[in-house]
Amino acid sequence: MPLKESNESLYREATAVEAIEEEDQRFKMQSMGFGINKYTLFCSILASTNSILLGYDIGVMSGAVLYIEENLNISSTQVEILVGSLNILSLIGSLASGRTSDSIGRRYTTLLASTTFLIGAILMGLAPSYPLLLAGRMIAGIGVGYALMVAPVYIAELSPSTSRGLLSSLPEIFITFGILIGYIINYALSGLPPHINWRIMLGLAGIPALAVGLGVLTMPESPRWLIMKGKSEQAKEVLLKISSNEIEAEERLRSITGAAAAGSGWHGQGVWKELLIKPTKPIRRMLIAAIGINFFMQASGNDAVMYYSPEVFRAAGIHEKRHLFGVNVVMGITKTCFVVLSAVYLDRFGRRPLLLLGSIGMTVALALLGLGSKVTKKGKGRPRWGVAVSVIALCCDVALFSIGLGPITWVYSSEIFPNRMRAQGSSLAISVNRLVSGIVSMTFLTISKEITFGGMFLVLSGIMAVASLFFYFFLPETKGKSLEEMEVLFQDKVNSTTDNNNS
Repeated sequence: MPLKESNESLYREATAVEAIEEEDQRFKMQSMGFGINKYTLFCSILASTNSILLGYDIGVMSGAVLYIEENLNISSTQVEILVGSLNILSLIGSLASGRTSDSIGRRYTTLLASTTFLIGAILMGLAPSYPLLLAGRMIAGIGVGYALMVAPVYIAELSPSTSRGLLSSLPEIFITFGILIGYIINYALSGLPPHINWRIMLGLAGIPALAVGLGVLTMPESPRWLIMKGKSEQAKEVLLKISSNEIEAEERLRSITGAAAAGSGWHGQGVWKELLIKPTKPIRRMLIAAIGINFFMQASGNDAVMYYSPEVFRAAGIHEKRHLFGVNVVMGITKTCFVVLSAVYLDRFGRRPLLLLGSIGMTVALALLGLGSKVTKKGKGRPRWGVAVSVIALCCDVALFSIGLGPITWVYSSEIFPNRMRAQGSSLAISVNRLVSGIVSMTFLTISKEITFGGMFLVLSGIMAVASLFFYFFLPETKGKSLEEMEVLFQDKVNSTTDNNNS
């Protein structure tokens, strides 16, 4: 009998040890980005689908504008206004999205974004003249502004800290995927008559907008928004669905509720005063970090380069439209592969290492692109090695952007602000993103004509050198931190270096 009891005791101990080892292994898997809750992944993918809208527009407009210019007989200035108008009008959507999503929720703001873009896409596809085409882009731009803010915020509020980097990178993955689809559509439809192909190219953007609008019906509301509105029971139901088990759901509920209690009675009012007039030191540092990373994302010239890449390659000596679109497809595939690679490793390596790798690499790539462009501009017969350097350097530039600034800007902007002001703080930062994107897109060709494409790329290289210094000194590492820990992280300005070394 004593022997039997001893055997049972040993069996229980072995079972307990095995259970602990299994739990430890599960935690390690989650820390490396595996073991993500399937429902959370589904909702994140669905919310990110909205980001295809901007990506597709960037990709397809780069080719469509060549036919629009020919078919509607518009000037280069009108081309710049047409291209940049979407980015400028997206500023309105970004500014309004913070208050809107705090009022009606993240879920219905996503629906509003897709519906607005759908209206704009239909109008662009059917536009008989330049003014109506411009009006359609302006409407679509407002929808893009809403989508760019709400998708990363919604995903960040749904995701556990161990996989927030990967999941919050999904919008950039879908932007990049949209760009690739746009390039492929350009290539596929380039043989159609000029008065038809660009209309189909732009009108097809309505398909993902319609899909997202219908898909919103299956998405839950953000649990953090629900708690902010005093709907704890509904928040708990959502947390049970997006957590691995009930214990995790309860822990997340306590953490979110505790943070919400600190800002009780706050429902979105006075955010501009707290952000801009009387911010605390942590909030000021958050704002500087968020606005800074969004500013440099677009000051890098990435959107303009993607929009006008056929013009850049044409200046380098590639003139056949199908060849131009073919090079674009290669560039789109490169961009897609690297953004997926970054997303997979973002929670393992952290934000700062990948961001610094990307920005320093872009500094070098843009400098080489500038030199290559100058050689092809001055050289007799446009030397092939100069063309090759330009193409390779441009592909490296978009690849390095996709490793660093591309995905990390959305992740960082959506995760660093406190719950009570996340939507409006993020909307302010993304508004800067949209404003700079619009300015760069609407002046890129004009400035390049004055100083050549080579000169323009050398200027962008200098901007990225400054950006690298800014990221090093002002952006602390946020890997593995819960959303409720961010305010503590930004309390000490030396965190930008010490936290990175400790993580």
